[in-house]
Amino acid sequence: MKKTTKSFKAEMNLPKLIEQFGDDEKCRARLTELRWPKGVTCPRCQSRTISRVIDRDQYDCNKCRYQFSATSGTIFHHTHLPLSKWFLAIYLMTESKKGMSALQMKRTLCVAYETAWYLCHRIRAAMREINSALLREVVEVDETYVGGKVRGMGRGYKGNKAIAIGAVQREGKIRLQVIPNATKTVLHKFIHDNTAPDTEAIYTDEMPAYWGIEDADTQHKWVNHSQEEWVVGDVHTNGIESVWSLLKRSIIGSYHKVSIKHLDAYLDELEHRFNNRRNEYIFRDTLTKLVNAAKLPYSELIKAA
Repeated sequence: MKKTTKSFKAEMNLPKLIEQFGDDEKCRARLTELRWPKGVTCPRCQSRTISRVIDRDQYDCNKCRYQFSATSGTIFHHTHLPLSKWFLAIYLMTESKKGMSALQMKRTLCVAYETAWYLCHRIRAAMREINSALLREVVEVDETYVGGKVRGMGRGYKGNKAIAIGAVQREGKIRLQVIPNATKTVLHKFIHDNTAPDTEAIYTDEMPAYWGIEDADTQHKWVNHSQEEWVVGDVHTNGIESVWSLLKRSIIGSYHKVSIKHLDAYLDELEHRFNNRRNEYIFRDTLTKLVNAAKLPYSELIKAA
């Protein structure tokens, strides 16, 4: 019997976004609700005895006299970009299946390219998942190489490419990461870090570096791609390969190219969007992440790898 997937309707759409968050006052009110769902609290002393400074859109702690706003200490603090544009950027990045380039964001928001680039990366940083829940049951694992062609080198040349590894739980979440090399030590560590000890089975391709990952609780089976073997019964890696296909279509169609230095950030974005593909509140949850995320200085983004 075919398993049916529950359909859902996203809580947010573009007309609703414009209606609800068309000006900074409405955006600031929403940030306040998300940051302090139980009432405004002083970030410095945690006191709830707060006075409102309406003309400056700030709060004054009656206990320690600290003055703050809904954006204080967040990535929205001291931003010169209207909050309504921040909200639109977050919506576009969560709803664009293949992502959105900084150049497209520049044109959509009517901002400078540097502003759009920094904005996109700050949102990606906030999207980074805290992977406390391990993958289990049946897990597919595969690695891929990301990077363009080098003139004068054959198709097999990989000297300019970064290696990413991914794991997907069947009908579940994914984990993606850039790795320094595809040795047995590195691959096994990634699998152990991201899968539960009682995982039923791990499916990979035939690469010898995966061998030995099985134990008393977990089977390891593989398909031999070098022999044109793609599916053997229930054994295949089609799920994780479709994720890599989505990543590469995003690079070709949306980003055109990505820096190896920032590849992990693009993987974070893809992971967040994929893992929330059935979450009707993805916009709200992503906005909550940004409210609570640490600030990402521009100097940190542009420093040498």
